[in-house]
Amino acid sequence: MNFPTKTVQEWADYASSIKWPEAMIIDGQAQAGQDDSYVPLVTPRDGSVVTQVPYATSYELEQAVSAARRAFDEGPWPRMAPKQRKELMLAWVALMEEHRTELATMLSVEMGKPIADAWGIELRALINTYRWYAEMADKELDEISPVGDDDLALITREPVGVVAVVTPWNFPLTLSAWKIAPALAVGCTVVHKPADLTPLTAVRIAELALEAGIPAGVLNVLPGRGSVIGKGLGLHRAIDSLAFTGSTEVGRAYMEYAAQSNLKRVWLELGGKSPNIILPDAPDLQTAIDTAAWGIFFNTGQMCTAPSRLIVHQDVADEVIAGVIKAAENYKPGDPFNPATKMGPLASSSRRAEVQAHVDRGLADGSTLALGGHSVELSAPLAGGAYYEPTVFINVNPDSALAQEEIFGPVLSVTTVKDDEEAIRVANNSDYGLAAGLWTANVSKVHRLARQIRAGTVWVNCYEEGDLTVPFGGFKLSGNGRDKSRHALDKYTELKTTYIKL
Repeated sequence: MNFPTKTVQEWADYASSIKWPEAMIIDGQAQAGQDDSYVPLVTPRDGSVVTQVPYATSYELEQAVSAARRAFDEGPWPRMAPKQRKELMLAWVALMEEHRTELATMLSVEMGKPIADAWGIELRALINTYRWYAEMADKELDEISPVGDDDLALITREPVGVVAVVTPWNFPLTLSAWKIAPALAVGCTVVHKPADLTPLTAVRIAELALEAGIPAGVLNVLPGRGSVIGKGLGLHRAIDSLAFTGSTEVGRAYMEYAAQSNLKRVWLELGGKSPNIILPDAPDLQTAIDTAAWGIFFNTGQMCTAPSRLIVHQDVADEVIAGVIKAAENYKPGDPFNPATKMGPLASSSRRAEVQAHVDRGLADGSTLALGGHSVELSAPLAGGAYYEPTVFINVNPDSALAQEEIFGPVLSVTTVKDDEEAIRVANNSDYGLAAGLWTANVSKVHRLARQIRAGTVWVNCYEEGDLTVPFGGFKLSGNGRDKSRHALDKYTELKTTYIKL
């Protein structure tokens, strides 16, 4: 399938023709809120209200958890032959492919992602993730331990049970797929609470699951407030495991909820303040420069892995800084419905205000603003959009708030260092440890420095590269557990030993 050829107006017309979901999904049924509670869905493209979102209450929470519990304890899903689960999930993938343009457009409307990125990057990741884990459903093997001729020791993996999945708005389809797909593949049932800003793409995905034949109760989707639905899932004793991507603050709360309830397993993929180290012996300095700019301005900087701390050796600092500022010209904020747009709006006007507060604080702390630092007001019909210009600070103190706090916007902090040792000290001077970049052609230096960087992923001479076969997750306050790869299956299974005396 090729990216559709449409003009800006044709994309806008197509978006206006989409039928948005009008209810949440509970036990295989579309269900409106008990008290008819609806919240407006505002697009950051122009600030307009697109539709109304049905918000769940504690009543719907109980219904959804009960449905998932019943589907796990009594339903066919965990008892199916793994090959059957695979076939149903692949049928679901086929429907995602069929509705790719619809889903990409909904995503672009909900959170402002440029349509070319929504269709070409996020929908590709969504489809590939569900397909990969569908194929894994019948590939995991159990074990027999060598205990001797008179005994038989079986080590089996069983689905953990009912899984709560709570996901953010920056990559709502990708990050939910990283959790829901492996959970379903091993036979768990799921209650999914999508982010407030991007609830209805999740509901649409669940509608397609039912159309594909996924049994009722296996995937339930509850749009709603974190203070009600998110907290309720964390405290619920019928939830066996909870997987969350979001802020460290909320991640801490989920650990507390688990301690207060049934000690459910809690898996956390949290914040990041990722360092990107450029050394004088980088194999291609221009590629390093272009990648540094792309990494912080892609998705308007709204990535937990964004290389928001550029750590550059003094011998190439002037060239790198000038190059990044020049490259930023390619990321002027624009209409997400324009296929040529590389950077759309921030996800909401409140997000834009938060980014501005970080910028203002950086200026007050004495960092030098080299580029940007302001909101962008586009002309009608985009005048109400949440646009912000690419922003670059230089001479940033590694201990300052600008270098320590996750901004989640198109704001780059540049720190100059004198040698490799200082670069590693600055890189590790963070409470986070999600990802890092390292640019050097020296193979010994690659191994030595990569080992010293405290991060779950270290990209060398690239950034944001990956594959479903490799795990993703962080050190320190960036969380625990891993998404992607076979390792993700560990979060949704329990190991059981059956020891038989012959």
